[in-house]
Amino acid sequence: MILAKKRITVVFGTRPEAIKLAPLILLLRQQNLVETRVIITGQHKEMTNQVLELFSFQPDLDMNLMKTGQSLTFVTQKVLEGLEKDFSKYLPDLLIVQGDTTSAFSSALAGFYKKIPVAHVEAGLRTNNLLEPFPEELNRRLISQITSLNFAPTQLSSENLKKNDVPGKIFITGNTVIDSLLMISKKCIMPKFEKILWQEQKVILVSIHRRENWGENINQIALAILEIVDKFSDIAVLLPLHKNSIVREPLKKILGSHSRITLSEPLDYLQMISSIKNCFLVLTDSGGLQEEAPAFGKPVLVLRDTTERQEGILAGTSKIVGTKKINIIKECSNLINDQKKYNLMSEVINPYGDGNASQKIMEICFQHLGI
Repeated sequence: MILAKKRITVVFGTRPEAIKLAPLILLLRQQNLVETRVIITGQHKEMTNQVLELFSFQPDLDMNLMKTGQSLTFVTQKVLEGLEKDFSKYLPDLLIVQGDTTSAFSSALAGFYKKIPVAHVEAGLRTNNLLEPFPEELNRRLISQITSLNFAPTQLSSENLKKNDVPGKIFITGNTVIDSLLMISKKCIMPKFEKILWQEQKVILVSIHRRENWGENINQIALAILEIVDKFSDIAVLLPLHKNSIVREPLKKILGSHSRITLSEPLDYLQMISSIKNCFLVLTDSGGLQEEAPAFGKPVLVLRDTTERQEGILAGTSKIVGTKKINIIKECSNLINDQKKYNLMSEVINPYGDGNASQKIMEICFQHLGI
């Protein structure tokens, strides 16, 4: 008697999810013990496609839900409707989601409605402020309440889950972003930008996109960047612009004409990793960069008032500087002027993992499925 293979469905919608799930998906698709179905929601269509190409895999289904000006309500509704339809045809034995996006939350909820066990990759991150980051803090808390397998990247994440008294099992695995970074870093080359001389300048890599920074915060950040570049003649800035015009336009207005500031289109993952590897320091409100930059010994100044990546703060790889112009200038200047302060941040061992998280997660999923 030949037993039917167990089914695993993996759903994601944004580039960070794709990056962090890619090594796990590649591992699962190498196995003959399970059928692995990959679904992308299309929440961030173009940027997700770059990751699929880089890691050389394709989804089984693309919901293609992205539209201009899409709201969180729209994304939630379409993901629920799309997965309800797909689950009626291909009911999985386990559903895997990653992180804290609206795609991840909506997918987990769709699985819960069908009584499908949910596995949550990168579980347990917390700022303990429901509005920062918005809506991610709420998303990840809600996912935790319906998850059977919580894959916490660190001990601190595991403790957060225990404090929240989540019903599912908790496993500490490391963060899959390090798996991806180590895979792709072997392909790194020196990125080429007209205004940037990597070997002659100290390049600050900047990433801004968070909703809570829209408006005056973006203006403050941009003005700080402008003053830093004017203050230090050997500093250059690389700032890949987010597709959202709310983010793009004020940055272009304030920074677009400076000879040592490069405002580029979004970088693909290989370009981004190559830029992290070759930059001097990172200014960001991104969660992923807080995890990736320490792997290359790059200090991270966090352009937020809170962060769910407390491990980096505690280890000393990252520092919260907020969005006020005076604070950003001060902290950047300290790292530019003081080699000892720079070394204190750059020489710390990355607290986010060793590159084996995907293997650990797969083995735990198989144990859960009785394989």
